[in-house]
Amino acid sequence: MHQPVVNELGLGRLEAFSDGVFAIAITLLVLELSVAEGAHADLLGAILDLWPAYLAYITSFLTIGVFWLQHSAVTNALRAADATLYRINLLVLLMASFLPFPTKVVGQFVEHRDAERVAVVFYGLALLALDLALTAFIRYAAEQRSLIRAAVSEETVTSALRRQPSYALYGGACVVGFLLPTLGVALYLAIALYLAIPGRTVRRLFRRAGS
Repeated sequence: MHQPVVNELGLGRLEAFSDGVFAIAITLLVLELSVAEGAHADLLGAILDLWPAYLAYITSFLTIGVFWLQHSAVTNALRAADATLYRINLLVLLMASFLPFPTKVVGQFVEHRDAERVAVVFYGLALLALDLALTAFIRYAAEQRSLIRAAVSEETVTSALRRQPSYALYGGACVVGFLLPTLGVALYLAIALYLAIPGRTVRRLFRRAGS
């Protein structure tokens, strides 16, 4: 049995608030999709011309969705939280709720020669910041053994801490996005798809142990 943590806090409010912010952020993404009012003369063409916005929307939707799954897997393996974990969680939610803005920017300026490089790198840095925040959340949770359920083994926690973080992928994609902006966005989408594959991330260890 674990001893109670000083200033121990319950998980209920952390999970409820986090789920709400993730849900709002993922919903706001679709509000950035719109067709110009004067597009009635060629509506089909106007809809098809929005492909950069669709690409950014799908990428951000999958990213937020995957990170929510990872966040949920970790909290499911915890028995309690503390004040520091609450504060790191706020940082995760700050980055998640910010993501609709760079999503809109990259959807607007991909294929605009003078601006697309800035838009794509800005978008990639927002994704990287979200990944770094979630990585900090996971590492802190794993290192505070007294917060984790007794059913989660030491081997599971140690394995989680050894795994390579995904922010290296985002860092590389940002570099590619600076050189080849459209390919950079495609790589952001590929990373989201990769992280969505069961068993590809450290978070599945917590999900398995916490079930």
